[in-house]
Amino acid sequence: MDVYFLSSQLAKVLASETERKRRYGARNAQLIAQRLDNLRFAANLEVMRTLPGRLHELKGERAGTFSLHLDGGLRLILEPGESPPPVKADGGLDLKSIRSVVILEIVDYHD
Repeated sequence: MDVYFLSSQLAKVLASETERKRRYGARNAQLIAQRLDNLRFAANLEVMRTLPGRLHELKGERAGTFSLHLDGGLRLILEPGESPPPVKADGGLDLKSIRSVVILEIVDYHD
C-alpha cells in the first residue's frame, strides 16, 4: 500500500528512529517501524487484519478511521487514502479495495 502522512512533521518524526525513541520510547519506536513496514508491504488494508497490531475500525467521533495497537495504550491512527473510501454493497468499507492510507497521529485516546 501507499502510506502518506497527515503532515510533513509527522512523517519526519516517524522516519527517524531517534525521534521515535525520544517521543514514544524504545519499544514503541520499534513497533511503529514494524507497523509502517507492514502497511507498506500489504497489498490492501484487509491484509492488515492478519498481521500484528489488531487493526480495527473506530467508532463515534473517530468513525472512518482505524487503529493499530502499539505498547502502553498508544495507537497508530490512520484513515483510507482514497476519497471517498470504497464501500461494499452493504455500505461497509471495502478493505480489500483500500490500497493507500494516511497516518493521522499516534495517541492514547483512552485517556
